[in-house]
Amino acid sequence: MIELHNIHKSFEDKDVLKDITARFDTGKTNLIIGQSGSGKTVLMKCIVGLLRPTSGEILYDGRDFVSMGKKERMLLRREMGMIFQSAALFDSMTVLENVMFPLDMFSSDNLNERIRRARQCLDRVNLLEAQKKYPDEISGGMQKRVAIARAIALNPRYLFCDEPNSGLDPKTSLVIDDLIHSITQEYQMTTIINTHDMNSVMGIGESIIFIKEGRQEWRGDSSQVMGSDCQALIDFIFASELLRKARTAYLRTSN
Repeated sequence: MIELHNIHKSFEDKDVLKDITARFDTGKTNLIIGQSGSGKTVLMKCIVGLLRPTSGEILYDGRDFVSMGKKERMLLRREMGMIFQSAALFDSMTVLENVMFPLDMFSSDNLNERIRRARQCLDRVNLLEAQKKYPDEISGGMQKRVAIARAIALNPRYLFCDEPNSGLDPKTSLVIDDLIHSITQEYQMTTIINTHDMNSVMGIGESIIFIKEGRQEWRGDSSQVMGSDCQALIDFIFASELLRKARTAYLRTSN
């Protein structure tokens, strides 16, 4: 579990995050949503330690990340897996070598053990047959699956996903969502996903926080989105006329 207590972040005289308190549960897909410029990316960067909050606490299973020393923070980062907006694979490495990269960096296992673990991860995302290929020889969706395999190679306790469906078609996005969701439950990780994808919100949003202008305006899950009375969330989620009609129909049948 990751807990945020009264997180503030300012850049010079501009307040970007304003008193955010939230909890991200283990074994669930926790989503951060909001418009561009709402502060959700800054929040994610604070949580993983790329930015230091101006004030507040970030607790990883009770451990205060903000007050940790350099050595403690480095050890904690080994418990994190990251999936970036672009797959961020190394073009000069094969698929297998990409998945092995964190194992080569941080694992004390011998070479055969590292290869076996990397292959296990590729098999988990149904890409074992692509292990000898290079990133430019596989599709965008396959690259994201390789990124997931790499992210879980070290058996992380915490998984962070920054727009994991960016650039993917709807069908492939559903595959990635289902994969992240099932791996989260299987590994019992604390997973946080930064996303604009409303299919993700409705499909795997077990816990959702909505950020607007640096403040947390709403918290709930996918089953509560349609009936929410938070006007800012309604305006964000149901921006299109088609979605507004769907919400109207939902409210009519639920009353």
